[in-house]
Amino acid sequence: MDGETLLAGKLEGARLMLAGSGDWTARNAGSLQACIEAETKRAGLKEVAIDMAGVEHLDTFGAWLLEKLTRAFAERGTATKVVGLREDYRRLVDEVHGVELEKPAVVRHNQVAYALSAVGHSIVGVGGTFATFVNMLGAVSSALLRVSARPRNFRLTAMVHQLDNVGWRGVPIILLITFLVGCIIAQQGIFHFSKFGADIYVVDMVGILVLRELGVLIVCIMVAGRSGSAYTAELGSMMMREEVDALRTMGFDPVEVLVLPRIIALVIGVPILTFLGSMAALYGGGLVCWLYGGIDPGIFIQRLHEAISLDHFKVGIIKAPFMALVIGTVACMEGFNVKGSAESLGLQTTASVVESIFLVIVLDGLFAIFFASIGM
Repeated sequence: MDGETLLAGKLEGARLMLAGSGDWTARNAGSLQACIEAETKRAGLKEVAIDMAGVEHLDTFGAWLLEKLTRAFAERGTATKVVGLREDYRRLVDEVHGVELEKPAVVRHNQVAYALSAVGHSIVGVGGTFATFVNMLGAVSSALLRVSARPRNFRLTAMVHQLDNVGWRGVPIILLITFLVGCIIAQQGIFHFSKFGADIYVVDMVGILVLRELGVLIVCIMVAGRSGSAYTAELGSMMMREEVDALRTMGFDPVEVLVLPRIIALVIGVPILTFLGSMAALYGGGLVCWLYGGIDPGIFIQRLHEAISLDHFKVGIIKAPFMALVIGTVACMEGFNVKGSAESLGLQTTASVVESIFLVIVLDGLFAIFFASIGM
């Protein structure tokens, strides 16, 4: 359809009469656009009247072009009115008229206030996580008391299965990592102590550091990354598939069925892994002292016997079950926090590992203060 028949203009002094006709639809949008651009170029107008009585069909494109025409004249201060519009098109035109094209004003935040707000939200989040942790710890304690009163309810098979995953299957990687850590500590000690002619004191450093601190710490960090993340992923997947809700519906306590066997397996397995890891680290340190530092294995063992005592060994072993309890509680807590998406599963698994490692290090520091205060 020709553009001239869609919008015709008649100028009467400073007053412009526009008459629309035909189909104001998407099919004729190009022609209408050309007509509108031609009419809006007129200057010196005081009043514009747009008669839409001759328009047979009007769609969203046509309504928007009509709105564009009226806005173009209104922005120049010209009085503009639309007459003759069919009643069934009135609502469409009103909807288009209500569209706001102006960009929203950019709100500039005070950077200091924004930073303080972020810190506040983080603190609130930490408080909420701690409350959830305490709640999970209480639920585990309650489940343990119930199982102690009725031992037949304890899932021994599940606990043995988890102990196999945590303990036996984790032995190779634990031995490898702790062996390498022992080698590195001994090599660095020999490299620096030899400058002062104190090579033999490397044995003291390796023995005390491994048995008291690094042995249990490295093992717990490995367990948090290996077993803790697995716990969170397993429980999170069960939450996504609503298996935990199904257990509640059947009258089972998810903490007693799912959490307790996992945590007991950790509490049993981590001290064993700590012992094996400490022995591997001492072996690695002794091997490096022999091959790199020239310290005979017999001298190494004799000096190690003089440098360490049973207290050093007990300090590391006593820490292990408490750290295992923290790792298991955090892992299961984050698993139950998983929502119904894969993204949530990934976020909670990451949070589980980070929180576990952080709490293990904090707990290690608290134990160091405690043992120092009682002379161990």
